Amino acid sequence: MRKPIIAGNWKMYKTLSEATDFIKALKPLVADVHDTGIVICAPYPVLKDIADEAADSNIEIGAENLFWEDEGAFTGEVSGPMLLAVGCRYVIIGHSERRQYFGETDETVNKKLFAAIKHTLLPIICVGETLEQREKNETFKVIEKQIKDGTKGLGAGDWGKVVIAYEPVWAIGTGKTATPEQAQEVHAYIRKLLPKDIANDIRILYGGSVKPDNIKELMAKPDIDGGLVGGASLKVDSFVKLIKH
Repeated sequence: MRKPIIAGNWKMYKTLSEATDFIKALKPLVADVHDTGIVICAPYPVLKDIADEAADSNIEIGAENLFWEDEGAFTGEVSGPMLLAVGCRYVIIGHSERRQYFGETDETVNKKLFAAIKHTLLPIICVGETLEQREKNETFKVIEKQIKDGTKGLGAGDWGKVVIAYEPVWAIGTGKTATPEQAQEVHAYIRKLLPKDIANDIRILYGGSVKPDNIKELMAKPDIDGGLVGGASLKVDSFVKLIKH
């Protein structure tokens, strides 16, 4: 039985005080949740403080990115050991915005995947197609390449540490959402690409404009194991509704 995850991706939002206030408000509202994993992936400057605030709770903390080297002359980058030291448990890898704006590729995703696993961080690997690719009926082809190249060389013993997030690029920040049927179709396809002996244990999250009014329909699908949530994770009340779907 796969334990679902509702993971908030705050992107470039929230100052330090806003972030800590959010965690303080969230903790008592979800203290009774045991059947769903709760993750907040936040900007680097607030990670230590929100990890400290969440330390005595069922809320886990993640970063939105990492670099593949442990240290070095890489101005502006943050390494796995740094994230681990401030209390991170998860890290998002290859988000579509990283691919679009900062040149992320399947090859860099692969390097970051191994860096995360090396330092016992749980990677949330993002895959997804653009609107143009969907309209050309290239969705499965794009997804297959991203999965195969992004996880190339991953050993059988490490697959269980991986979470995958399907995020149709055309449904991020646009207000558009893949129908539950469209999302399920791609989630089922992703699961078929995974190693057969562990495929049914790997959690696949949906990450395209997840909101309180569509979460139940999405979660009812057999291969959707939670959500990687953007805008709806920025307000305590809407995030709680997602967690308690």
